[in-house]
Amino acid sequence: MHYSYLEEEVARKCYFRQYRVQLLIHITEQYVVSVYRKPMLSIIKCKQACFLISVTSSQHMGDFIRVLEQVEDSNPGLEPVNVLRGLRRSTGLRDFVQHFLGTIREDSTSEAPVMDSNLSDFIGRAMRHKVTERGREEGVVLTADGTTVAMSPVLLGIEAGLVSKTRCRVRGLYPLTLARNMGLSFQRFHSSLLSQRLGPDGCWDDVTSPQVFTLSDKPSLATDALVNGGMDGVILGLEVSAQSQRPLKLSSLLRRYYCHRLEGEGLDAAPRLISRLRRENFRELARPPLLQRQVVRSLVLQRRLIDHSTMLAQEKEELTAVVREGINEFVHRYMDCPAIIPRCQWGAAPYRGTPTLLSLPLSFMYIHHTYQPGQPCLTFQQCSADMRSMQRFHQDDRGWDDIGYSFVAGSDGYLYEGHGWHWQGAHTKGYNSKGYGVSFIGDYTSSLPSQQTMELVRDRLASCAVGGDWSATSPCMATDS
Repeated sequence: MHYSYLEEEVARKCYFRQYRVQLLIHITEQYVVSVYRKPMLSIIKCKQACFLISVTSSQHMGDFIRVLEQVEDSNPGLEPVNVLRGLRRSTGLRDFVQHFLGTIREDSTSEAPVMDSNLSDFIGRAMRHKVTERGREEGVVLTADGTTVAMSPVLLGIEAGLVSKTRCRVRGLYPLTLARNMGLSFQRFHSSLLSQRLGPDGCWDDVTSPQVFTLSDKPSLATDALVNGGMDGVILGLEVSAQSQRPLKLSSLLRRYYCHRLEGEGLDAAPRLISRLRRENFRELARPPLLQRQVVRSLVLQRRLIDHSTMLAQEKEELTAVVREGINEFVHRYMDCPAIIPRCQWGAAPYRGTPTLLSLPLSFMYIHHTYQPGQPCLTFQQCSADMRSMQRFHQDDRGWDDIGYSFVAGSDGYLYEGHGWHWQGAHTKGYNSKGYGVSFIGDYTSSLPSQQTMELVRDRLASCAVGGDWSATSPCMATDS
């Protein structure tokens, strides 16, 4: 029997993961191309089976969307809101969520999709958020733009938007996505049970096939991934509630939002509703007084539903003061400041030598362009490769300890951490200790960066520096020692 090169590659991938094949046969039997035997081994040649084998261990948004498409294709005609109910049922979410979205009958097949147990297990793992004792954050996925998102608040926000009966006014939207998690975190920080109110971020073991996400510091109850997912849930929930026609498929909505490819003009020509513009969109939708009210209301409701008690007026007044402080930090950190891709995420090599701690605050910001790489980078993968290339040049050719810049601006909507807020760079001779060095990736001797990229540095990063967002990154740097 003749097999094409592609088919042989598919078979080989199945061979290396043959220990997972058997449990997937019944899911994908209609897609099996052929089965043939070698001594002591059966190799299944099927694109669908191989995809499902790899996806069961990958925590990437693209893989989550493809699994969602499998669920939708297996349940034709089922409305997106019913697909979401099925996903919610697989997570076991109760109490607070059911107050806003209602209960789901366990034996119902008309309200929720029928799912194979393996798909259900994968979705459950992707949606059940928790942080382990070893600092590993579960229930999160890596998106194509390099940020990490908790899936539960995203999908709860969309479900709330779909069941909303009033355009642009979604019952329970903020409590389900952001407010409850933030409020509980603010309370525990105030009681000295947590070392920080918000964050931290973290890094994946492998950005190509992500499986384990490890936090960079002790966790709050509102990690960066939960905040990202919460903001996305608010944005998408309001978007679907405002549409006169509901989306035909949940997977299509997520793909448009998370998987949009930037082209020539970058973000300047991009649609509004994409994950790279998360902070800009959220800033337009949510005002600090609204966030404060929603957090307080969520905590009052939490007390009533879980503890079955009522909060007294004096207690509510004290709670409001605690929440106000937390919201001030949230607004500065996630709405005023830009998102910064950490060193471990773009694959930085260790610092060589002993870094010099800056004496903060600094008075200046020095702007550069890289010249080489000469082209703007439009994807997380390309920007990360450019960062590694510049670091190698600075360390190996120039003999410096590290990449010279404090931060580097890609044209993908993100800043990339170099020396960061705390450590002295090598960017402006004679002035390295007096200011931050920021470079745009690309050769701009005869043109300018995109408007969005310039605003990212001029408005957001500068505002962040003035406001002193130095707690967002820990003053620690990996070295060879």
